[in-house]
Amino acid sequence: MSVGTQERTQPCPQCGAEIRGDERFTVWCAACDWNVDPAGPRKELGRLERMRRALARRHGEKLLAEVVSGEALRARRDTPALLAVVIALAVHGVTVALAAGGIWFIVRGWGGWPMLPGLLLLLLTWPLRPRLPRLPDNAPVLYRADAPALFALIDEVADVVGTRGVDAVVVDDMVNAGVLTYGLRGRRLLILGLPYWEILTPQQRVALLGHELGHYCNGDVRHHLVLGSAYTSLMTWWHYFAPSEDPASAMEVIVNLLLAVPRSLVTGVLLLLDRLTLRASQRAEYLADRIAAHVGSTEAAVGLMDGALVADSAEGVLLREANRAALTGPRGYRGGEDRTDELWERLTAHMASIPESEYERQRRVGALRGHSVDATHPPTHLRRAGLLTGDSLPAAVTTNDDRDRHIATELAEARRLTGQRIIRDGPSHRA
Repeated sequence: MSVGTQERTQPCPQCGAEIRGDERFTVWCAACDWNVDPAGPRKELGRLERMRRALARRHGEKLLAEVVSGEALRARRDTPALLAVVIALAVHGVTVALAAGGIWFIVRGWGGWPMLPGLLLLLLTWPLRPRLPRLPDNAPVLYRADAPALFALIDEVADVVGTRGVDAVVVDDMVNAGVLTYGLRGRRLLILGLPYWEILTPQQRVALLGHELGHYCNGDVRHHLVLGSAYTSLMTWWHYFAPSEDPASAMEVIVNLLLAVPRSLVTGVLLLLDRLTLRASQRAEYLADRIAAHVGSTEAAVGLMDGALVADSAEGVLLREANRAALTGPRGYRGGEDRTDELWERLTAHMASIPESEYERQRRVGALRGHSVDATHPPTHLRRAGLLTGDSLPAAVTTNDDRDRHIATELAEARRLTGQRIIRDGPSHRA
């Protein structure tokens, strides 16, 4: 399925240079950066998220300087990261203390009014409890018997990385990917966003696997259960103390003032944890990028970075397809049938048609805004620059048409189910 470009030529209103662009995307001037970022910084980000991203940008720039200078970026757990674990344990200690207080009130006041504050404390602490990640029940899960070719590729990449493979693969509908551990036995899980997988070349998929598996062996402290669950607890507290945006009475104003102190305290602890862990976490990202380049080639790893820059465009295509299906019904697809493969064809055709000028614009916007996948990652343009520093690496793991066909066959059912979910509900947004 082809996607037609809509070329447009005009003089730049700022410097007069000739602009050639595709009207489907922002028309901008490469000579003077006119209209390079018409939307400006994302205004929907809250104050806390803006502060965390600014912190991530500063750390990312410092670490990039170390990469460029050739300073070793060994995976290690330094003193700030260990201090962060101590603070995380203290956060969980508060949860345990509140839960114990709730139980004490209930036991001492059984049958009387003290049971009420006890029940309130237990209800308050229940969402704060540390939880082991579990397999999702709303997305396809693949095991070795379901996808031997895919797991064989994962194992080959893991062998080059210097770690072991995964125990399960979850296929979801996000333009993203990730790894985590789940269950009491610490089993490994690869979360594979099928829209992301679909728009990558075979070699970029190898680089993606290298990057994600690299997180298991490069000292990424935020994958630590204690620390990760502490972040979840703190964010829950942060929402507990959220003030009324437009107080309509004096009482609401007073409540907002009373909530300001604990909310500021929670914000301070979150930012402190960020300061203590960002260096180790971002070093882990740069290391994972280097592993991706070693496994899949520098060219493929750089392609991953470019894919992250235009991920919003992929989400836009999926959202349009979901809206189209809502208006016409599934039978609005080719042949009068529910053909989810057409969804994937339109996605890949659109992504293949994105001109180089749009990639370059997104790179410049990233440099202006400090674009990153989230507040824990170094800015994407810095990661890309780090990959391009030094010699270009060949691929240590390669794929071929036969292997690609086998993997595609194994993913066919997950592809169909994920496509149906996107058409029905729209795509899930990245964090």
